[in-house]
Amino acid sequence: MSSISTASLHAPAGAEATPNKLPKRAALVSFVGSMLEYYDFFIYGTAAALIFPKVFFANVDPATGTLLALLSFGIGYIARPVGAVILGHFGDRIGRKTVLLFTLVIMGASTLAIGLLPDAKTIGNAAPIILTLLRLLQGLSAAGEQSGANSLTLEHSANSNRAFFTSWTLSGTQAGAILATLVFIPVSSMPEDQLLSWGWRIPFLLSALVLLVAYLVRRTMPETPVFEDIKDKAQVARFPVVALLRDYWPDVLRVIVCALIATVSTLTAVFALGYATSKFGVARPTMLWAGVLGNVTALFAQPLWALLADKIGRKPVFIGGVLGCAVLLFPYFMLVTSGSTAAIFVAAIGLYIIYSAPNAIWPSFYAEMFEARVRYSGTAIGTQLGFLAAGFTPLVSASLVGEGPNGWVPVAIFVAGCCVASALAAMTARETHKVDIADLGKRRA
Repeated sequence: MSSISTASLHAPAGAEATPNKLPKRAALVSFVGSMLEYYDFFIYGTAAALIFPKVFFANVDPATGTLLALLSFGIGYIARPVGAVILGHFGDRIGRKTVLLFTLVIMGASTLAIGLLPDAKTIGNAAPIILTLLRLLQGLSAAGEQSGANSLTLEHSANSNRAFFTSWTLSGTQAGAILATLVFIPVSSMPEDQLLSWGWRIPFLLSALVLLVAYLVRRTMPETPVFEDIKDKAQVARFPVVALLRDYWPDVLRVIVCALIATVSTLTAVFALGYATSKFGVARPTMLWAGVLGNVTALFAQPLWALLADKIGRKPVFIGGVLGCAVLLFPYFMLVTSGSTAAIFVAAIGLYIIYSAPNAIWPSFYAEMFEARVRYSGTAIGTQLGFLAAGFTPLVSASLVGEGPNGWVPVAIFVAGCCVASALAAMTARETHKVDIADLGKRRA
C-alpha cells in the first residue's frame, strides 16, 4: 500500500489545474462522460421494451418476441464482468483516464451501428444476431465506465467530501436516463409505421454527437495523483486481478451482493415500462414521462444523500435506502397499474427519491473498500457481477408475472428479496467515511 499524504492528493496534476478546482473538475468530467455514455446504454433498454420485439424479433409470436428482446437487453450484462476484468486490469495498470476514453469510443460506435442496422425483414435472422453482438460491445464499454469515473473522482477528492463529489458519476447516469427518455418521448408518439421503419433509429444515430462531446470533455482531465503516486513508486500491480482476488475477495463478494440493488433500476426502466403499457393500457408517453420525473427528482436528491453520507457515514444511508426500496416496490406497482397518470407520477417520484440514496452512495462506498492499486478492478468486477442480476431482471420479471391485476406481486417479492440481500451485505462492510484516503483498503489485523 503506498503512503499518500492528503496534501499530495490536491497537488496540481497539470499546469492548468489548481488544487481546489480538481475535485470539482473531476466530478464534472465524470458527470458529463457518464451522462453521455449512459444515454447510449439506456436508449437500448427503452427500445427493447417498446420497439425491438416488432423490428428485430418479428418472426415469432409477440410474447416470445418480447422475451427475446428483453433477453438481448440482459445479454449486454453478460459482457460486463468480462469487460470489468479487462478494463479493470488496464485501469489499474496504465491509468484511469486512458481506459475511460476507450470506453466512450466503444459505446458510441456500437450504439451508432445499432441505429444503422437493417431490420429482420431486410436481412432476416442476421439482424437479431448482429444486434446482440453490438449489445455485447455496449456491455463491455459500460463495465469500465462507472468504476473508472468513480476512481477518478474519488482520488481527486478531499477526505471530507469524497461521497459528494463521487456521487456525480451516478448523477450523470441519471441525467443520461433523462436525456434518453426525453429523446424517445417525441419518437414514441410517431405513427406506428414511421416509428417502426425509421423513427426509432433517431436516438441511436444521435450517439455520434454524444461520442464527440464526451470525448472532447474527458480527454483534457489529468490522471489522478493517487495513481501517479503508486506509478512513480513502482507499486502498480503487475496483475491487479490476481492481487484483488488474493487479498480482497471478501470485499469483492460484498460488492457483488450489495450491487443487487440495481435490480430496482432495470425493473422500473424496462419491465414496468412494457408491463404497464401492454397489460394495463397505460400510454407510452405517460410511463416515459414518469421515468423522466423520477430521474429528475433523483438528480437533485443524490447530492443531498451524498452530503449526508459524508456527515454520518456510508452504511446508514445506503442500508436505509435499500430497505426503503424493498418496502416501496409494492405501492409502486399498485399505483403504476392503477391507470391514473397522477398516481403513476407519484409512484415514480417516491421510489426514485429513496433509490437515489444507495445510488448516490455506492460509488464511494464500494471504491473505499479497496486500495488504489486494485480499486478500478475491485469496483468494476464486483459491481458488474452484481449487475448481472439487474440485467436479467426484466426477463425474470416477465417470466414471473402472473395474470390479473395483482400479477406483479411475484415480481415485487423477487426484487424486494434482492434489496434485502443487498442491505445484509452492506451491514458487514467497514464504515469508511472518516478513513483517510491513504488508509483505504488497508487490511486489518
